[in-house]
Amino acid sequence: MKPGKFITFEGIDGAGKSSHIAGIAGFLRARGLTVVPTREPGGTPLGEKLREWLLRETMHLETEALLMFAARREHLAQVIEPALARGEWVVCDRFSDATYAYQGGGRGLDKTRFAQLEQWVHGHLQPDLTLLFDLSPEVAGRRIAAQTRALDRFEQERADFHRRVRLAYLERAAEAPQRIAVIDADQPLEHIKRLLETTVVTRCL
Repeated sequence: MKPGKFITFEGIDGAGKSSHIAGIAGFLRARGLTVVPTREPGGTPLGEKLREWLLRETMHLETEALLMFAARREHLAQVIEPALARGEWVVCDRFSDATYAYQGGGRGLDKTRFAQLEQWVHGHLQPDLTLLFDLSPEVAGRRIAAQTRALDRFEQERADFHRRVRLAYLERAAEAPQRIAVIDADQPLEHIKRLLETTVVTRCL
């Protein structure tokens, strides 16, 4: 059986990536593919419990990073790896690039420590394609401010935190241009939709 493909969506809070995940899943299903949409942190019953802690509770930086990777290991074992082995396509809202950007760039987690955790948890697997929604923190902040729901503790961070996260994402993209496609998220939704579809077809289909 032909293995499935693993596509991840990344970007700072407010970049708009979540608005397009269902659209890409539908785009792939229309081509006869079986798609598993999922998210991080989360994706499993245990992961969703850890997600609540991570988004709401203040904790030490290394505790935060370890919990992120703990949820990720469970997610890989229970959802991502079995789906790929069945030939299904996994479309995931965030993966390890988010840890590199948020815990690394945003909070200052040592890059060596991150690399050790990444190698331990999924050194055998990286996404086939990562769609990085790039947007200035100023524009993203205005989008977040317009939300009517309660904001999580990452969304409530100051603008300088989100600037560091953005720079870390772009640094990661420069290191892996064959995997990470940077998408200008300050464009009309329909334009971004077409760009995403073209990128997926070019790089994965």
